[in-house]
Amino acid sequence: MPTLKAPTTPTLSAPDTPLVPAPSRPASSRRIFIIDDDELFADCLKTAILSADKTSDKSSTYETQNPSTPSKNLSPLSVEIFKNAVDAMSSLDDPLPALIFLDVLLPGADGFTFLNELVSYVDTSKIPIVLVTSLELSEFNLKLYGVKGILNKEKLKPEDIVHYVKRYAI
Repeated sequence: MPTLKAPTTPTLSAPDTPLVPAPSRPASSRRIFIIDDDELFADCLKTAILSADKTSDKSSTYETQNPSTPSKNLSPLSVEIFKNAVDAMSSLDDPLPALIFLDVLLPGADGFTFLNELVSYVDTSKIPIVLVTSLELSEFNLKLYGVKGILNKEKLKPEDIVHYVKRYAI
């Protein structure tokens, strides 16, 4: 009887325990993170975000007339507020947020530290980020970090928030 030989080509195997969980964000993820230590400002952002969901007109005439057609908006937006980057990072799980509004000046780890952490993992590096800050920053240098826009806190209008929510989370 012939003996079977093991393949001579080395194979790669995954480690027993992954270093970081690799959740995948389904297209239907409607989680939005606000990372800002100013509670009043964060609540105002949340109100603007939730208003974007109410003003969104995703239903077509066919979907309205045919209730058996699955709706694109199966769940409402879920807005989570974090006062610091560490708490937000520890809450990145499945599903990943569809969008993050990030203040740069935070207690402890600042917004740039958070951005560096996000881009160090394949799955979280794809999350769109909108910086909301009073600092004057160049968007050009921050695109590598997933930054899709920079909003100045002093000039911010609710429509600016709604624009990004509709573009990336609805």
